[in-house]
Amino acid sequence: MKKPKPFNGGQWTVARKRSFIMSALRRAQWPVKYSCLRSAFVRDGVNPKTGRKCKLHECEECHELFPAKDMRADHITPIVPVTGFDTWDSTIDRLFCEAEGLQALCVDCHAVKTKAENEERRENKRNK
Repeated sequence: MKKPKPFNGGQWTVARKRSFIMSALRRAQWPVKYSCLRSAFVRDGVNPKTGRKCKLHECEECHELFPAKDMRADHITPIVPVTGFDTWDSTIDRLFCEAEGLQALCVDCHAVKTKAENEERRENKRNK
């Protein structure tokens, strides 16, 4: 069955439009996100991969030190709930949360958390 494409001159489905909007929102430079990452700063050090001087930040999950480029500001409450998309208003509120709603995680810990949330989302979708 062919899905209707009511958006962008008949080229986009509802899901494609939602994906476009979410992508545009995620690109917004929310200052709180950057202050979360700055607050994870521990000390100056050496990047183990390059041997160059860098600022080291502590991951709130594994408590190891990483250069800033290997850190992510993670939303403690997922932007899209594991129960699935609800409303744009609540999605935007979760996306642009205050510092208490964010944690600084290393790339690996962030990937593990994201994978677990996605699995739970898929499971919830299967059970509906």
